[in-house]
Amino acid sequence: MSMQNHNSPDEMVPEATTGHPSTPDILPVYSHSHLSYSSLPHSHSMPSLSQAPVTKNKKYTQAMRSHSLPDILPQNSFKTFTPDIAENKGTYKFQCTYPGLYQCRVTGLVFNMEGEGDVVYRIVPWNRRLLARHSKKPAGPLFDIKCPQQSVYQLHLPHCEIRSTGGCEFLSVAHVTDEGTEFILPHKITETHVIINITGFSGFGSVKDENSPPDLMRALVLLFYNPPVDPDLRSVLNVLLLPGNIVLSDVLHKRKKIVGDERYIEISSRCKLHPEQEYTLSTSPEDDLILIQPKEAEFDSESYDNYIPTFQVTFKKIIEDVRLLLKDSNDPQCVWERQVCLLSDAVRKPQVQIGLSLPSNERLFYIRSSFIDGISGPVLKSLLDRLFEKIVITDSERESVDEMQMKSDKARFVIDAVRKKGEAASSEMIAILCEVDPFLCGHLGLI
Repeated sequence: MSMQNHNSPDEMVPEATTGHPSTPDILPVYSHSHLSYSSLPHSHSMPSLSQAPVTKNKKYTQAMRSHSLPDILPQNSFKTFTPDIAENKGTYKFQCTYPGLYQCRVTGLVFNMEGEGDVVYRIVPWNRRLLARHSKKPAGPLFDIKCPQQSVYQLHLPHCEIRSTGGCEFLSVAHVTDEGTEFILPHKITETHVIINITGFSGFGSVKDENSPPDLMRALVLLFYNPPVDPDLRSVLNVLLLPGNIVLSDVLHKRKKIVGDERYIEISSRCKLHPEQEYTLSTSPEDDLILIQPKEAEFDSESYDNYIPTFQVTFKKIIEDVRLLLKDSNDPQCVWERQVCLLSDAVRKPQVQIGLSLPSNERLFYIRSSFIDGISGPVLKSLLDRLFEKIVITDSERESVDEMQMKSDKARFVIDAVRKKGEAASSEMIAILCEVDPFLCGHLGLI
């Protein structure tokens, strides 16, 4: 699965001039900043993953730690990791062995660890009614986080504001527990992250003042395609305008759950948009057999829960490529323009049909190189677990994979070991792979 790229914390700069104090504190906006979730409808409550309750009115000061690491570490101190992802649960897990700063490749979160620990985190829905009571609105996903060892002492949350426009001045962090919610002033704001010191766990998410100006912010244009099904020539392209700090894997998971099968088109998606501004989408050249609905649509900068299309493009004929242009309704200049290949799979159709006619072990050989290059670490781990459960691979084979360091070596070993076992084992692997990563399998021509 293709994951969203986030700017690395390597790009962090010294203390941001945001109007916030350099030491973290509870945001003293309302005397009733702790509101119990018990007073809200059950559907809005967020079950905490935390095993250690957070004390009410606890001050988030760096002095609460017996020691602290430097705020800004050398570039070679930052490490990135791909988390383990629990199937069908949207839960991420990171096992840390040594102190340091670690960035999740999937979510963009950065954990400042003071020692060994197991960090488990997931994205949960915002309680927008509660935020509105404090004149706040979402400025990023809400992450429910736990670490039994309590070894995370600093958290970096990705934001999508452009600091030069002043948008960062209105950022804070909501700390959501079963007892209530408190708002924390950032310890530091960089070009890409909001940084807070923490002593407890549960929900953390960036928020913004409700009356903050609609300044330009980083955004994404995501494309999901429903290709034509013979003999119907009609196809649909769903275009989503989303904040730049969404988690792509969460979007893909929820879209699949709601919509079912559709093809995510991986393309350069970055742009800059104004919240609450109307935008138009068009094609070049224009065609009477291409219908775009609606004519204009507002960019919703708070879309962190429901990933519904901003625009829907209906093609009434077979189109292999289309140029999309996104414009501000009040400005003729394009804010995003791309040439999009819609029927890349159809172009390879003769090859795919030959592949489908082969025995399963030969099909694995046929897609071997693309499988090794395309499979992600978490999907490979899930595939390996399932193959072991189905007794397709042995204990010794699994141990051999675990000893390997490179993902490509692991993938090469797995596909070669299975295909050499023959038709039945290869068929089982294809079925499991199609279940754990249908997007990859569509790309490989297995479905």
